Amino acid sequence: MAGRRRIPVDEGWAALHAWSASDDRSAVDRATVATAVRHTVAELADVAPGRSVEVRVPPFAAAQCVEGPVHTRGTPPAVVETDPQTWLELAVGDLAWADGVASGRVRVSGQRTDLSAHLPLTASP
Repeated sequence: MAGRRRIPVDEGWAALHAWSASDDRSAVDRATVATAVRHTVAELADVAPGRSVEVRVPPFAAAQCVEGPVHTRGTPPAVVETDPQTWLELAVGDLAWADGVASGRVRVSGQRTDLSAHLPLTASP
């Protein structure tokens, strides 16, 4: 997926850092949040390549990831969905995967939807 990224990697990490460093994350501008979400979803697809799970962070991003049975049409057999703020909290490690799922902030269905082995994300050296 790295070759198809729409968000340059350096811009993506900068947006994530700007969101993470904000004293009021809910007030971070929409463009910064969108860039950070799109970047981190693409990053997840890079670190967990595959097409068995669809990760959705509406309205900004969706990607297929995690090795396993390939999904080609219709509703994927495994889906992870959450809002942008929750996704970014998972991406930086401010929210544990299990806590997000238990609280209902992260909705999962199907197999292979436990992304705790891939989150939080870290910047490449």
